Amino acid sequence: MAPQQSPSQQLVGDITPKLADLTDDVLFGDVWERPGLSKRDRSLVTVTALVALYRTDQLRFHLRTALNNGLTKDELSEMITHLAFYAGWPNAMNAATVLKEILAESGN
Repeated sequence: MAPQQSPSQQLVGDITPKLADLTDDVLFGDVWERPGLSKRDRSLVTVTALVALYRTDQLRFHLRTALNNGLTKDELSEMITHLAFYAGWPNAMNAATVLKEILAESGN
């Protein structure tokens, strides 16, 4: 039985194996595990940056992660609304649409 691949290995491991390894080992294996911020707070920071930068593909994964790390639908909604005035209306509308899709997928 082959070992289960990480999400980054599944996504890009065949084309950029080193990038997938760094994602697993450094980003999620080290940075996300540092004690200076909770995973909930890291999710809030990460989702905020992805909304501001209009990074929809990464946003989907990190919104799911944020919900799993304890952020609520209402908190994410409020963050998106707040960002509309700092990161731009299109970015916020896009993020709201993505959040709506994620919540629908999970039955919320």
